[in-house]
Amino acid sequence: MGNSAGRSDFEWVYTEQPHTQRRKEMLAKYPAIKALMRPDPHLKWMVLGMVLAQLLACWLVRGLAWRWLLFWAYAFGGCVNHSLTLAIHDISHNTAFGTGHPAHNRWFAVFANLPLGVPYASSFKKYHVDHHRYLGGDGLDVDVPTRLEGWLFCTPARKLLWLALQPFFYSLRPLCVNPKAMTRMEVFNALAQLAANATIFTLWGLKPMVYLLASSLLGLGLHPISGHFVAEHYMFLKGHETYSYYGPLNWITFNVGYHVEHHDFPSIPSCNLPLVRKIAPEYYDHLPQHHSWVKVLWDFVSKDSLGPYARVKRVCKLAEDGL
Repeated sequence: MGNSAGRSDFEWVYTEQPHTQRRKEMLAKYPAIKALMRPDPHLKWMVLGMVLAQLLACWLVRGLAWRWLLFWAYAFGGCVNHSLTLAIHDISHNTAFGTGHPAHNRWFAVFANLPLGVPYASSFKKYHVDHHRYLGGDGLDVDVPTRLEGWLFCTPARKLLWLALQPFFYSLRPLCVNPKAMTRMEVFNALAQLAANATIFTLWGLKPMVYLLASSLLGLGLHPISGHFVAEHYMFLKGHETYSYYGPLNWITFNVGYHVEHHDFPSIPSCNLPLVRKIAPEYYDHLPQHHSWVKVLWDFVSKDSLGPYARVKRVCKLAEDGL
């Protein structure tokens, strides 16, 4: 192909995203799937537990040496904060309190955001709906890297750096690809975050704040859990743009590995996604799947055929309605 790392452009396709048609077929064949579209009664308690765990960790790291603080930020805080971003992902689909209580879900996402150190939840929701509606859509799906990323991060060393800097790319890419006006909820999210940060800093000093921010940067960067960023939609096999992973890391990541299932039915909470596969195994068992997120990261860095360009892209017409 065009450059030393194999790919010189995205994989452009001229078909609709596959999940819309799959959803129609499956609901016609298995109406029981509709019963799974209900709030997750345990989600709010799991999130509360994780937020309190990070609050306790803030108190515990006050007197830690910096090297140990960074170790625990990677080994423990990174897992918790990454898991909280995936809880926020689940909440963005109104699965904490149901579609009848959108404000409850929005404010609860802001609460789940507090240990991350930077406001994220409200902006994520604003863009995530486009990722489902316009999967791979040019200029619409901000989950797809930019041409600059594809061109620049094309060698193993550069791809490793790109993985380490994932939090920055996910934060800045929407502003470049598809900037949207700031919403009132994003302002509230930022104010709540600033108030929480100021309170922690006033009570316990600098180290707890460094711990929380390091937990987010390290946990969303070069970390085993971050394999899901690459596993979900990077084209490991031609013709397949969404992949699932059914391994044990789903236990601490709100089943984000069940990704084909999630795109087929975004309104089903993560706890019920394994049941979708159980009800309709013939729609999933034959698809290519990942068995290790660490191997996904290794392959991404080491294989010439993989890199930021290894994504399916399409030109999408703007839709009038929601999902």
